[in-house]
Amino acid sequence: MANLRVQSSDGFDVTILEQYSKPYAMFECKRVGVEEGTKKGPQTIEKAKQGAYVARTVSSLFKVRLPSGELQGLIYRSGDEIYTKPYAELVAEVVNSDDPELLRDFILTVGVVSNHGNWFTSDNHNKELKVLAQSYDWLLFLTDEGLAEFITELLLRPKPLLKPARKAFLASYAAEKKKNAFTKVQMNYEADQVLQSYFADNANRIEKWFNIITPKSGSMRKLRSQISQLRDKDWEALHSL
Repeated sequence: MANLRVQSSDGFDVTILEQYSKPYAMFECKRVGVEEGTKKGPQTIEKAKQGAYVARTVSSLFKVRLPSGELQGLIYRSGDEIYTKPYAELVAEVVNSDDPELLRDFILTVGVVSNHGNWFTSDNHNKELKVLAQSYDWLLFLTDEGLAEFITELLLRPKPLLKPARKAFLASYAAEKKKNAFTKVQMNYEADQVLQSYFADNANRIEKWFNIITPKSGSMRKLRSQISQLRDKDWEALHSL
């Protein structure tokens, strides 16, 4: 995968990324709304069930709810051997491990939700949010304050850096628009570049826009640590075994 970073009279600065055939982590943003070109959006519970299904089936690590209410983790080794521990302990063990039998088909699942789609709040879970919280390894909640801060800096009182992104957004949602260039599928090149710079330069502040719903003892620092540990493993060797 190639990403054009800088274009100038001297040439191009391109970042080349080689993706593994199997992911070690998955991020999924769940939102509820009317997609472009449709008259009616899916119900919130349908979105929640879609997210829960993906989160529960992509990884070799499974969650089991015990009669006591505690979560137990379960993972298969070769020869149909079941390895089980309390869920949080097992996730930590797998992430810290170099054991191919634990890592080969493991995928850390991270969901991101927010309040603008009828999810209620991070402290007041409705049934949809409870479904997602019990499905993902990590569930992040984008707060109203965080979303409002981003909208303010992008649209209402735009920072100079974000002016190309603001221009692309307004052009995409104007009455006379010809093409939408501000979506998760298509993004204006200049808007993409300034947004990447904005997120990178403000990473520590942006982290505070999110609350951790799952796991209860989680933190953004711990999530970053787990992602880094997984990233640094020799996945090419692990997947070839």
